[in-house]
Amino acid sequence: MGLEFVEIFDKWVHTYDDSVSGKDKEYIDVFLNYNEILQAVADAAVGPVVEFGVGTGNLTEKLRSRGLDVIGIEPNKAMREVTAEKMPDVAILDGDFLNFTIDIEPKTFVSTYAFHHLTDGEKADAFKLYAEKLPAGGKVVFADTVFKSVEVQQETIEFEKTRGHVNLVEDLNREYYTTLPVMQNLIEAAGFRVEFTQLNNYVWLIDATKKSENGR
Repeated sequence: MGLEFVEIFDKWVHTYDDSVSGKDKEYIDVFLNYNEILQAVADAAVGPVVEFGVGTGNLTEKLRSRGLDVIGIEPNKAMREVTAEKMPDVAILDGDFLNFTIDIEPKTFVSTYAFHHLTDGEKADAFKLYAEKLPAGGKVVFADTVFKSVEVQQETIEFEKTRGHVNLVEDLNREYYTTLPVMQNLIEAAGFRVEFTQLNNYVWLIDATKKSENGR
């Protein structure tokens, strides 16, 4: 499950906060409105919350500022250490979107900039798992790069090539980005209703709510 990317995070842990703050010009469009994106996820969450891909703890801080109980799940040791130093009272556990052990009954699963590390099949498996663990009305709130279509995805890659954004193009070709129709189908197949809101040219808010047994 995306564990092929864990070693890359060893490098990102030292540069991630600079990238999201706009210091890395290559990724400005990806992280445009970053604080607002984090806030949109935090505002949609209901506690207790499980956060996947905690990274350097930026979303965790937003969730805590709302008074929400949070457990973090992060596969990269260096990232876990960074967040644990910032917030020593938050449990940051080793795990990933599909493999985790928690001792709470969550109301919301959240994540930002990480779900694309799963293949489409793994994304489908993840939502089936979350449906098992959430009560009716429970939520999955993710912010991630999703494309309107395969054509738009390819056009974006070609555009970034013309801008000389070599690292971003490598990311777009290497990782498992998907399209809105595919994402909607796999989420609804797991028993959720979902709303998508575009937050910048790359990132969409994915706000999914588990249906009750009567389908509402």
